[in-house]
Amino acid sequence: MTAFREPPIRPEYELALAAPSPGAAPLGASTQAKAGPRGFAFGEFAWLRKAALLLVLALLWEALARWYDNDLLLPTALATGGALLDGIVTGELFGYVAVSFAVLTQGYLAGILGAFLLTWLAVSNRLGRELIDTLTSMFNPLPAIALLPLALLWFGLGKGSLVMVLMHSVMWPLTLNACAGFRAVPETLRMTGRNYGLKGLRLVLQVLVPAALPAILSGLKIAWAFAWRTLIAAELVFGTTSGQGGLGWFIFQSRNELFTDKVFAGLAAVILIGLAVEHLVFQTLERVTVRRWGMQR
Repeated sequence: MTAFREPPIRPEYELALAAPSPGAAPLGASTQAKAGPRGFAFGEFAWLRKAALLLVLALLWEALARWYDNDLLLPTALATGGALLDGIVTGELFGYVAVSFAVLTQGYLAGILGAFLLTWLAVSNRLGRELIDTLTSMFNPLPAIALLPLALLWFGLGKGSLVMVLMHSVMWPLTLNACAGFRAVPETLRMTGRNYGLKGLRLVLQVLVPAALPAILSGLKIAWAFAWRTLIAAELVFGTTSGQGGLGWFIFQSRNELFTDKVFAGLAAVILIGLAVEHLVFQTLERVTVRRWGMQR
């Protein structure tokens, strides 16, 4: 039997680093110096790039409208901007927007309440989860505006009909996202909460809700978009609510009077309100919660 031989030990030695030349930046400093201004430019001036993109679209719109040369079918961007500015200065648009937002708030909050009740039922036991899965599969593909004739039969021509269709448009997408967020919470987080003595409502509020918050916020944004466009469509269908018209009624009435520039101004107001809510409300919520906590990039 051959004796066990230890592997040879290679001698250790050190290599001296070459001295940096005068004026040279330290190792890694060049990368940071280059990445710093570039990251600053991309992060701080994103609004400037978006504004430039909107300006390019407006110029294309203006050129196309002037080439088509028919204000009744396609007004210019300048005419649309003038109609929008006139509606803001005179306060006409604010009255219509206030009516729409009053109804939207009621329907949106009612839909959120219904969605969280359904989510609580889905996460409480297996039978509730199967029931909610069946209900969401049935009603989520159903357009909210399709329920408007039924809502008119039940609640008449008023806010009740709009609140019903808004509640439908909010409840199901929010329920889907909230349930998906709660199911995606790792079991280790649940066990950690139980080890700290949390149970019941405290476990839900302090562990499950923060962990599922990215999905919940995503569901709130989707539900807001569904509710906003459902409201405008419903107002276009049957017009005023209790003698008062919303933004959709303003668009419909302007079309009947052949004020196409006002029609485009109303559509622009719908888009601008959607952008404002997205940036001022939902992005602020994400910045102070999930982004601050490191849960979203």
